Amino acid sequence: MKIIDAHVHYSNIEAFHETAQTLAHIDYSEKGLLEEFRRSGVIAGVGMGVTETLPGAFPDSASLNPMRLDLAETLPDNLYTCVGINPLTLHLDGQLEALEQSLQEEHVVGIKLYAGYYHFNVGDEIYAPVYRLASQYNMPVVIHGGLTYADKGLLKYSHPLSMEETFLKHRDLTFMLCHLGDPWVMDTAALLEKNPNLYSDLSGWIVGDSAKVNRLLGEQTYTDHFRRAIVFAEKYDRLVFGTDWPLIPLEAYITFVKHLIPEVHWEDVFYINALRVFPKLEQLIHKLK
Repeated sequence: MKIIDAHVHYSNIEAFHETAQTLAHIDYSEKGLLEEFRRSGVIAGVGMGVTETLPGAFPDSASLNPMRLDLAETLPDNLYTCVGINPLTLHLDGQLEALEQSLQEEHVVGIKLYAGYYHFNVGDEIYAPVYRLASQYNMPVVIHGGLTYADKGLLKYSHPLSMEETFLKHRDLTFMLCHLGDPWVMDTAALLEKNPNLYSDLSGWIVGDSAKVNRLLGEQTYTDHFRRAIVFAEKYDRLVFGTDWPLIPLEAYITFVKHLIPEVHWEDVFYINALRVFPKLEQLIHKLK
C-alpha cells in the first residue's frame, strides 16, 4: 500500500532536535527521514514550514514569511512544503510578495497557519491576504488544531470551534485541521460533519518511541478517545494520515493509525485523501517515477 505522510517537520527547531533524540529516539536528518520513508512504504511527505531565529524561540515572533523547511540546505525529492505564516511579520515590506512568490514554486503545495502558537484567531483580519492568495493559487490552508507543543501557545486560538466561521466564510478554500484537534476530537468530528471543505489529519497523537506506541495500543481508554470521534464523523474520505515526525517513528505510528481505521478505508486515509487536499501532489509524485 502506498502511503503519503501529510504532516512531517524538517526544520531546524531546537525542540524537534531534542524530542527526536530524547523521546522518539530517531535520526532527525535527511538520511533518517528517507530511511524511515523507505522502511514504511511512504512514497512522499508534506513538510510544515516553520523557522526560529534563535534556538528555542519557536513560536518565533521574528521569523519572516514564508517560513520554510530549513533542516538542511536541500530538500529530498519526495518531500514537499506547506509554507508557514508568521502573522506578526506579515505587515512588513515585502512579506506578502515573498509569500506569493513562494506559492509559485513547484515543491510548495499549501500554506500552514500556527493557530494557538501565534495569538490570533484564524478569522482575524490579519490573515485576510493569506486567504486571498490561497484562493488565487488554489492552495489548501493547513491549520494547527488542539494542544500546542510550546507552552507559550494559547489554546483558545487553537480550539477547533474557534475556526468554524472561517471554514464557513471561505467555502472556496480547502482547509485541513491538524491532529483532529486533539483533545477536542469530538468537536472536530462535528465540524467535519457540517463543513464539506474541511479535512483533518491524524498526526501528533503520540510523542515518543515505538515502546510508547505499543503501550498506548493496549490502553483502550486512550484508543477509544480517537475511535469515538472517527466513528461519529464517519468521514473516511476526509481523514488524512500524518505523523508529526520527528516526534514519533513512522512505522510505529502507521501501526497505531491502522488500529483505528477500518482496513477498507486504508487507501483513502493513507494515500488518496492527501491528493484531494493537495492538488499539486499527484503530478509531483508522478514525476518521481
